[in-house]
Amino acid sequence: MAHRQIGQIFVDLGFLGEPELEKLLIEQQEQRSEEMIGQLAIEMDLITDVQLAEALAEQMGLQTVKLEELTLNADVLAQITEPMAQLYRIIPLSIQDNVLTIAMCDPQKLSILDELRTFLGYEVRPVVATEQSVNVALERYYASSSESFETLVADMEDDDELSAAVDSAQTGEGPIDLTSVEAIADSAPVRKLLNMVLLLAIKDRASDLHFEPFEDEFRIRVKADGVLYEMVPPPRHLAFAITTRIKVMANLDIAERRMPQDGRIELSVGGHPVDLRVSVLPTMFGESVVLRILDRTNVDLDLVNLGLNPRVIQGFRDRITKPNGIVLVTGPTGSGKTTTLYAALVELNKVEDKLITTEDPVEYDIDGIVQCPIDSSIGVTFAACLRAILRQDPDKILVGEIRDLETAEIAIQASLTGHLVFSTLHTNDAPSTITRLKNMGVPAFLITATLEAILAQRLVRRVCDKCKEETNLTPELLSELELKPEDVAGKKIYKGRGCDHCNNTGYRGRVGLYELLSVNDEIKDLIIEGGSTELLRDAARRNGMVALREAGLERAFEGLTTIEEVIRETILDG
Repeated sequence: MAHRQIGQIFVDLGFLGEPELEKLLIEQQEQRSEEMIGQLAIEMDLITDVQLAEALAEQMGLQTVKLEELTLNADVLAQITEPMAQLYRIIPLSIQDNVLTIAMCDPQKLSILDELRTFLGYEVRPVVATEQSVNVALERYYASSSESFETLVADMEDDDELSAAVDSAQTGEGPIDLTSVEAIADSAPVRKLLNMVLLLAIKDRASDLHFEPFEDEFRIRVKADGVLYEMVPPPRHLAFAITTRIKVMANLDIAERRMPQDGRIELSVGGHPVDLRVSVLPTMFGESVVLRILDRTNVDLDLVNLGLNPRVIQGFRDRITKPNGIVLVTGPTGSGKTTTLYAALVELNKVEDKLITTEDPVEYDIDGIVQCPIDSSIGVTFAACLRAILRQDPDKILVGEIRDLETAEIAIQASLTGHLVFSTLHTNDAPSTITRLKNMGVPAFLITATLEAILAQRLVRRVCDKCKEETNLTPELLSELELKPEDVAGKKIYKGRGCDHCNNTGYRGRVGLYELLSVNDEIKDLIIEGGSTELLRDAARRNGMVALREAGLERAFEGLTTIEEVIRETILDG
């Protein structure tokens, strides 16, 4: 249903005259502002927040409410956790006949209502309040998130009814009562706990969530910035209910508890899409579940913003703009290889070129690029997909990973026939990648004919900007780095003291370390002669390659990371 324009409603209600509306629209156009026109009108002192609330209610056909005049029920407030209330800026008012009435200041954001229905299982009826009154109510009624989570876990431990329901539904290895199991998975306490865990993880920019059953406890761990942190463990007997809830959300078979399962949950949180890749693994004490969080708003697909220094960016750009050849990005799992390749493809994504990718799985949708997911269960392997891609008239191809000789050979043939091919390999550094290709069975003459560059990378945790302080290099660290005191004279290093901003870890976010090996004539001669990894590394350094350890030290001396992180993620070259 089409709604009247909010500006016209301001005029119809007598809040603005036509000249003031015209002035407002001109200001919005000049600022190229994506801000809601109502907020802009408040900033320009043309209307009040009360008038904005009335206009939004008129536009959406809703009622207004004055939160400061209401006494809210604690049981109703408990239906919405603090992270959810803060994220969506909503206040629950009442529940009747499975309809939850909420006060919000952004009723025009209809996606919020759909998201709340998904999270809560209630029908949601909005009413409109001013932004100021919503903020005051949030401050008044909701405590800190950690206290809320601990309180929620404590309440679930004391919930005898839920405990009894779990015990009766879970009957060991035999058949289970699916109706009871679905009811437990859909129960308010289980929904609330899982919703809170998910929202806290997304808010903390976590990459993974681990739900791990053991004999005497059920652990929930969050991986943020490459390191796992443990949350307050929920009651052990609820492991079954929580894992079942995840399986229901991922459309997996809740009756199957003996086989591994994989699925996907698509959420919209705060108006932006979040994909959760779900892996369920049967263990001795129940099912272990890992969720990989793919939050597209956290990924900046820009080579400059990824942390490549200007020298490496220039060399990498020179190679990725070649008409054909192979460019490899290497590193361990979780080192950001896919993100780097996506950033390269985004830079090359021009209307005159056709770009096709084959990935396992497709992690981020990129407009203008054809992306094909791998499904080995039906024979859609990297090799099979790559053969089909070559019949699609591509200019540039991304192969998610070179796992075997067959895929490597097809990628090489593609590059020899005029295509630029990007891919990844799991190796420790750039020079050892050439040895790995040889060990896979790729002839040396084909490597030299096609390979353009190898970019090795690692991710190290970034020092928290809020609590960063200068520190000293101890003799032990100097020894481990094989440096002399004069090598670091006049250079500063930093560490994070730990604060609320970084969850008292001293780190917030991550920064990349990069090692670029460009294949030139000297490198090609060494490959043909069967030169060792050490000889290849020496030649690459003579031609300007900065090793990962050296790149890490540069980042540490710039104050971006710590020496301990560099030592943890890199090794000294032989």
